[in-house]
Parts: sequence; C-alpha cells; structure tokens
Amino acid sequence: MTAYRGKYADELITNAAYIATPGKGILAADESTGTIGKRFAGINVENVETNRRALRELLFTTPGAFQYLSGVILFEETLYQKTAAGKPFVEVMKEGGVLPGIKVDKGVVELAGTNGETTTQGLDDLGKRCAQYYSAGARFAKWRAVLKISSTEPSALSILENANGLARYAIICQENGLVPIVEPEILVDGSHDIDRCAEVTERVLAACYKSLNDHHVLLEGTLLKPNMVTPGSDSKKVAPEVIAEYTVRTLQRTVPPAVPGIMFLSGGQSEEEATLNLNAMNKLQTKKPWTLSFSYGRALQSSTLKAWQGKEENVGKAQEVFLARAKGNSEATLGKYVGGAGGADAAESLHVKDYKY
Repeated sequence: MTAYRGKYADELITNAAYIATPGKGILAADESTGTIGKRFAGINVENVETNRRALRELLFTTPGAFQYLSGVILFEETLYQKTAAGKPFVEVMKEGGVLPGIKVDKGVVELAGTNGETTTQGLDDLGKRCAQYYSAGARFAKWRAVLKISSTEPSALSILENANGLARYAIICQENGLVPIVEPEILVDGSHDIDRCAEVTERVLAACYKSLNDHHVLLEGTLLKPNMVTPGSDSKKVAPEVIAEYTVRTLQRTVPPAVPGIMFLSGGQSEEEATLNLNAMNKLQTKKPWTLSFSYGRALQSSTLKAWQGKEENVGKAQEVFLARAKGNSEATLGKYVGGAGGADAAESLHVKDYKY
C-alpha cells in the first residue's frame, strides 16, 4: 500500500482541495474553554457557555465573511451549539459554503527524557471520536504539535515523536472521513535569527513528511498548518519580503506538491504582520505548487473581541472589524493586500510566551 485508498479517499481529496481554494482560508475558532477564558478576561467578559456561544455566533453570522473562508475549526463544545434562533452552527456553515472542522488533540504533555519538550496527547480514542465528529457534520480536523528552538532544541527525540504523532493522527482521521490538518508549530519564543528558524523548520517538516509517508497517509487529502519562518520573538524583526523568501524556500525543500494547501498559523504575530507576510509570499515570483493561505485564530479575532466587549450593542461594529480582517487575508492569499485593515489595533503584537490552546 502506498497511500490510503479507503472509502473516503475521493471525498478527502475533494474537501482538502476545496479548503485550499485561492482567495479563501480558515478561521481557527477552536480555543479551548481555558484559552477563551484568557481572551475574555482581557475584555472583562465572564467565561460561561452563553458568552462563548455569543462570540462564535457573532463570527459565524457576520454578513459577507464566509465568502472569504473555506473552513472553520471548532472546539467540541461549539460543534454542537446553535444560534440564538436555534439553527445549528454546522448548518450555518454549510449554507455559507464553509466546511466545519474540529480540534481533536487533547493538549501537550512533557516528553519524558527531554528538557521540558512536549508531545501531544489524544490518540487513544481518536478513531471513535473522529467517527462521531464526522456524523455531527465535521469534515476536517486539527492536531497541534509544539516544538521549541534553543541552542540544543528541538531534540531529535522531540522531532521524531511529534512527527509520528501527527502521522498517526492523520491516518486515523482519513480512515474516518476527516481531512487532517498537520500542525507542527515551532514556537517563535527565543532570540534566534531567521536562519536558525529556517534550519529547524526544514528538519521538522522533512521528518513530518517522512512519517506521513511511512503511515501511508494520502497527501492529497491533507493540509499543512506550519509556522512562518521568522526571527525569534526576542530578535530584530525583518521585512515581510525576507520572511516570504525564507518561508517559501523552506516549503519548496520539504513539502510535496501533492499537498493542496499550506494554511499558516499566525503564531502571535500582530494581525497586520500576519496578513502582510502572507501577502508577500503570494507576491513572490517562484515555484509554489500549493495554495498559500491562512488558518488564523488570534490574527482574525483580536480586534473583533476588543470591538465587541461582550456587549450586544457592539455586535455590528465587531462584525465590521472581523469582515475587514477576513477580506484582507483573502486578498493576501492572492498577493493583492495593500495594507491598513484594522488600524492601530491590528498592529499590536499577539505573542504569548509558551503559547497553549
């Protein structure tokens, strides 16, 4: 067997290609209950189910937003929630031409034998959960592995274990009808330069695709969600054009053309930085056999949360902010973003050290 050819193969290929449609991207609205609580604390909103549902409804019912999106990643709670009028969120998405996705990992734990490096948990009952999520309407999934850069890290053990975990997750998803988003996030924390980030990202992605191949994963039915290649958070910033050149070169060296789309994580960049860097990649004149798009959480929602403040009377204003960011990122997938969406709020750094979902 070279790659998965089970009953879902054609559907996986179709859905992965659809999510990777140029001009569209993914809204990552899969924050865990704890993480959304931190976001709410910043705007003095209580972390209760009604408020979490209200925020997601604000996002999912923004007039015009779904034309810029092909998928939305949900937390399990949200997959089963409804609008205030009683319509399931999954139905709202389907009517808007957006595929529902689901976060399936159960967070990271320390990897024994390392200096605080991590591995991701959640494989034990994954097949059963994927089948349930598919029945509930989900058509793709996300699993986040986390690696860090230091003088001695990531270790070979960390790279290998996380690559194998991602590959096992991916094939289990495919056997149950879900397109797996493979997310090996290399944290931006540190004082390393962009060359060091490029070297580590190449090693990590090469290991991931070796493992995906070993596990017979159907690459045409997957998506990649990597970090951009940037200097560390404590290092001097570089221009979007430099980030674009380094990032695309790293992907050219490691990601097979069979993969339909690369949906970047924002990794704590400001909203504007994340959009400008994506735009620079799509303006770059070089070989790019995959769609280069976005799967942003903080970089699509931060200004929207500030505009909303948990108040019903602010919903319209917050939706305007969200629409502007979604439109800007859509333009960036085509290399047509001119900058300026969101004003000063969009330029604020969203970096959180040792970020956990």
